[in-house]
Amino acid sequence: MKIAVVGATGLVGTVMLKVLEERNFPLTELIPVASEKSVGKLIKYKGKEFPIVSMDTAISLRPDIALFSAGGSTSLEDAPRFAAVGTTVIDNSSAWRMDPSKKLVVPEVNAKVLTKEDKIIANPNCSTIQMVVALQPLHEKYKIKRVVVSTYQSVTGTGVKAVDQLMNERKGIDGPKAYPYEIDLNVLPHIDVFQDNGYTKEEMKMVKETNKIMGDDSIRVTATTVRIPVMGGHSESVNVEFENDFDLAELRTILENAPGLIVVDDVANLKYPMPKDAHEKDEVFVGRLRRDESQPKSLNMWIVADNLRKGAATNAVQIAEYLMENKLV
Repeated sequence: MKIAVVGATGLVGTVMLKVLEERNFPLTELIPVASEKSVGKLIKYKGKEFPIVSMDTAISLRPDIALFSAGGSTSLEDAPRFAAVGTTVIDNSSAWRMDPSKKLVVPEVNAKVLTKEDKIIANPNCSTIQMVVALQPLHEKYKIKRVVVSTYQSVTGTGVKAVDQLMNERKGIDGPKAYPYEIDLNVLPHIDVFQDNGYTKEEMKMVKETNKIMGDDSIRVTATTVRIPVMGGHSESVNVEFENDFDLAELRTILENAPGLIVVDDVANLKYPMPKDAHEKDEVFVGRLRRDESQPKSLNMWIVADNLRKGAATNAVQIAEYLMENKLV
C-alpha cells in the first residue's frame, strides 16, 4: 500500500503524517510531496527518513492513495493527474467539495456512498465536519428541520502565518499579517471572503456541505463564522430544530452511543467541551445540551473538535482506512 502525502510540509500535511503514524496505518511505502523548493529535504516517519519528491515523481510512482493538503489550485490541477494513473485522491481543499460528480465524506456519517470508481474524494470543511458528526445521529431519530450555528474558530484554521501573527502580537512584535486586523484580544466575524449575499464563503460552505454530506437538502442551515485568538480547536454553538419532539435523556444517550462523539456535559461540576481539551484528539466533543425554551422541539448544544485533526487530517485518514477495509482501493 503506497501512500502519497501531498503538501507534506504544511500545517495539515504534518498532522496527516502524525495521524498515519499514531493510527499505525498499514502503508508499505510513504511518498511525501511538497513544492519544488522542498524536494530532496528529509522528513521523519516512524523513525525513518524519507526524501520529499516532486509532484511529477509522485505521480510516476503510482501510489494507491494520495492524501492532498496543498491548496485548491494544486488540487484542481494535480488530483486528476493522480486519478488518471489509478490513484485514489482524498483532497482536503475546497476544490472538489461541491462538484456533483465527487463524494463529500465524513466516515461516521456517509462513508457508505463510496465505491471503487471514486478516484477523487473530497474532505469537507473543518467546521462542517464536527457539526455533522453530532447532527447525523439526531437527524436519524428526530429529523432535523433547521440549524443555526455560530462558530468560534482557531487561528490554526488559517495556517502558520495566522499562528505567527497571534504569537507576534502577544510578544509586541510587528510581523506579517494573515488578518486585516489584530487577532489577539479580539474577535473577527469574518472567515474567508464575503459573498454577494453578505455571508462569507466559510458560512456558505457550512450550509451547502451539510446538505450534501447528510444527503438531505430539506435541512435549512444558517451560519455565522468567527475567528478567535485560540489554538487547539474550533468551537460551535448549534441550535437545532427538529420535526419530532425529543426526550433530553434519550437524546443524550443517542449522542453517547454515536461513533466519533464524546459527551462532556456535567454543568454541576463545570464540565463542558473546550478547545484545550480537544487539542490533539480525534473525537468530536459535545456538551451544554439543553432545550431551547423559546422554540418547540429545539435543542442547544456546544460542539468542539481539533480542526487540524478531525477537521482535516484525521478525517482524511479515516476515509483512507475505510477504503482499505472495504477493499475499495
